[in-house]
Amino acid sequence: MTVPDTLEIVRETAQVPYRPALEAMAVRNAAIADGTAPELIWLLEHPPVYTAGTSADRAELLDPRFEVVEAGRGGRYTYHGPGQRIGYALLDLRQRARDVRGFVHAVEGWVIDTLADFGVAAWRAEGRIGIWCAGADGREAKIGAIGVRIRRWVTMHGFSVNLSPDLSHFGGIVPCGIEEFGVTSLKDLGREVSSAQWDEALLARLPAFLAKLDVACPPVVETKE
Repeated sequence: MTVPDTLEIVRETAQVPYRPALEAMAVRNAAIADGTAPELIWLLEHPPVYTAGTSADRAELLDPRFEVVEAGRGGRYTYHGPGQRIGYALLDLRQRARDVRGFVHAVEGWVIDTLADFGVAAWRAEGRIGIWCAGADGREAKIGAIGVRIRRWVTMHGFSVNLSPDLSHFGGIVPCGIEEFGVTSLKDLGREVSSAQWDEALLARLPAFLAKLDVACPPVVETKE
């Protein structure tokens, strides 16, 4: 499968503040639903910010040293900042399988497959949202977050992957409400990957990701042996 001509791909080189990005997503989401704008894959980074999903528990906001924004996506508290690449997917599921779980599963697989291109074996973990791998100390750690919202069968939000963020910034929250596991990054694992390199690898796998959205299929939970 090739990438449709109607799908716009935007790769930001400068940081985009979170609130304007959230507003832009809402506008684009509505325009796609109305048929007045093309679908969008938006790759970017944010200045430091904590975002709260619809299931966020105030007790998990430990040290709000950065701005806290209600994101409207699923999930709990997440940190975004420099060195973390964000992928926002605004896609019209009316033109594909109307399968929310299948969409989330496909996004997870897209990130996992791209991490493998950089020598990182990552996986899904049953009962825990996000993308997981063995950290620098050998213990399981989170390297990517997933959070989506769907309006009128048009998706918004997406995923984040830790390339080289300041991992201490995650200490202001309980990331995604999971206390017993830490966070890691490609840099922490000894891999220097630029935003441009990540984007190239990710977009090379875009056709395969889109193909998975054409067929509704209940996701199979994959766990580490």
